[in-house]
Amino acid sequence: MPPTIGLIIPTLNAQQHFANSPYLSDIISRYPTLIIDSSSTDLTVATAERLGATVLTIPKASFNHGATRELARQALNTDIVVFLTQDAIPHHADLIEQLVAPLLQDETIAVTYGRQIPHSNADVFEAFPRTYNYGVEPQVRGLDDAAHYGVYTFFCSNSCAAWRSSALNMMGGFKAVLTNEDYFTVAELLVHGYKVAYVPSAIVRHSHRYTLWQEFQRYFDTGYVRAQNPLIQQLAGQAENRGVGFLMALLKHLWQTQPLLIPYALLQSGVKWLGYRVGFYAKPLPLFIKRRLSQQVGYWDSDNS
Repeated sequence: MPPTIGLIIPTLNAQQHFANSPYLSDIISRYPTLIIDSSSTDLTVATAERLGATVLTIPKASFNHGATRELARQALNTDIVVFLTQDAIPHHADLIEQLVAPLLQDETIAVTYGRQIPHSNADVFEAFPRTYNYGVEPQVRGLDDAAHYGVYTFFCSNSCAAWRSSALNMMGGFKAVLTNEDYFTVAELLVHGYKVAYVPSAIVRHSHRYTLWQEFQRYFDTGYVRAQNPLIQQLAGQAENRGVGFLMALLKHLWQTQPLLIPYALLQSGVKWLGYRVGFYAKPLPLFIKRRLSQQVGYWDSDNS
C-alpha cells in the first residue's frame, strides 16, 4: 500500500498569495491539505475552503514555528507531510510528486526540500541568496558530510519540504522553537542516521526584500536559537564560515555586474553578523530588549519562550 501524502500551509492573511498561485488549486485537489491559520482578518479561510482545503484556526499569539507545525502534522496524520509557506508559490503542478520521490525510493532519507527561485521582480539581494543556496544539482547529505559541508549539512527550508512522519515520530516531532525549526529537526534526524535530500526539480518562487533592521532581527533570532541549541556547533562548528563564503561569492558577483552596490553589501553583511552575535549572547538580556530585537515578537510572550 503506498504511503499517504498530505500538505500543510501555515497562513496569516494569505488571500493574495493564494490568488497569485496558479497551480495551488490543482495540488490541493490531489492531496489532502490542511491550512493552519493564525486568525486571518482577510478572506484566507474562505479562499482555502473554496480551494478544497481543511482549515484549522489558532489564535495569532499562539503561533510557533515548530509547535504549530507539529500540531498541524498530528492533525493531518499522513505518512509523508509536505510543508509550504503561504508565500512559496509552486512553479509547476507536479511539485509534490517531484518533492517526495526520494522519500519513496530510499528509506534512509527522512526529509527532502525543493529549489527556491526568486520572484521576477527581485533585486540582487533577494535573488543571489537563492542562487547561492539552491543549485541545479540534486544532493543527499548525511551526518558524515558535516566535515565537508559544515553547517550547510543541515540546511533545509520548510517553505518547501517533505518529511517522513515515522522518522519525526521517533524523535518527538517538531519542537517549540523561536525559528529554524527545519534546520534543528534535520540535525536531529541526521544524528539518528537519516539523510536529507535536495530536490532541484521541485521548484517554488520565494524571495523577500528586507530592510537592514529586518536583517538584524532575523539574524538575532538565528543567533539566539543557535546558542539555545548547541548541537549544531558540536557537530559542524560555527556558522561564520558559511557566511564568509556567501559574502565572497556575493562580492564577486556584484563586482562583475553591479559594483556600485558593493558598499551596501558590506553594510548588510555587517548588520547580519552583528545581529547573529548579539542574538547568540542575548540570553541574559531583559525580556523587553529581546522582544524589541527579535522579528518573532509574539514568541516572547508565549508559553514556548
